[in-house]
Amino acid sequence: MTGDHRTGPPTAGSERDTLRAFLDYHRATLAMKCEGLGDEELRQRSMPPSTLSLLGLVRHLAEVERTWFRRVFEDHDVPLVWSDRFDFQAAYDASTSSRSEAFAAWEAEVAHSRRIERESVSLERTGYQPRWEREVSLRMVMLHVLLEYGRHNGHADLLREGVDGTVGA
Repeated sequence: MTGDHRTGPPTAGSERDTLRAFLDYHRATLAMKCEGLGDEELRQRSMPPSTLSLLGLVRHLAEVERTWFRRVFEDHDVPLVWSDRFDFQAAYDASTSSRSEAFAAWEAEVAHSRRIERESVSLERTGYQPRWEREVSLRMVMLHVLLEYGRHNGHADLLREGVDGTVGA
C-alpha cells in the first residue's frame, strides 16, 4: 500500500454526515487494501476451500451497494452483476475477473449509491427491500451497508497480509 489517503469520519456532526463519512471511510479502506496489487495478487484466495479473495470482496461489495441502494430505492428488479440467480456468493469467485472489471462495477455502484443518498431529503426516506418484502429507511440501508463494509474490511486485512505481508490501517 502506498499510504493512507482516507478522510477520517468527523468526531462531531449530524447523524447523516456521520453515517456518510463512516461509509465513505470504509469504502476507501477497501480500495486501500487493494492498492498496488495486480490481478493475480487480487485473485489470491485465502485458504481452501474458500474462494474468498480481495477481488472477490470488491465484486461482492458492488453487489451489496446495488442491492441495498439501487434495488431498494430505484429498480426492485435490477439483476445482480455476477449472478442471474441472486446468489451473492457468486461474486466471491473472481478467478476469471480482472481488477479493471471488478473496480469499474464497484465504483459505478458506489457512485449510484452516493447519488441516491444525496438526493434523498431525509434518512426517513423509505424504499422497498424485495428480499425482505418490506419497507426500509435510508438510515437502515446506510447502517446495513456500513456493517457489511466493516465485516468485509476485516477479511480484507487478513487477505492483504496473506498476499504480501502488509498489515495495519
